[in-house]
Amino acid sequence: MKIISTEKAPAAIGPYCQAVTAGGFLFTSGQIPIDPASNAVCGDTIEAQARQVMLNLRAVLEEAGTDFAKVVKTTCFLSDMANFAKFNEVYAEFFVNKPARSCVAVKELPKGVLCEVEVIAEI
Repeated sequence: MKIISTEKAPAAIGPYCQAVTAGGFLFTSGQIPIDPASNAVCGDTIEAQARQVMLNLRAVLEEAGTDFAKVVKTTCFLSDMANFAKFNEVYAEFFVNKPARSCVAVKELPKGVLCEVEVIAEI
């Protein structure tokens, strides 16, 4: 197992790492829409926040030597299912290979954000 860490994505806000590799796969922690440069939540719309989440995921994927095309599974958390369609529009720009996915609404997300996404990818 190898820990993956990059300054191009926000640092973990708890006792965990951005991602780990094991058995030929990358397992990311959930990424929220934090701008790694300012450490602030990016945007107040689902579109802006989803885009920042994807940029953060891209940075972690790249650090591990992989990319969106090799993602096999995503888990998406939304604070409100009313944002489902708009979230999907941004999501579809990045996940053109259509990996397996779960998407659920949750009561609350860290820092009051609107979405969080974690992925499993081949390395």
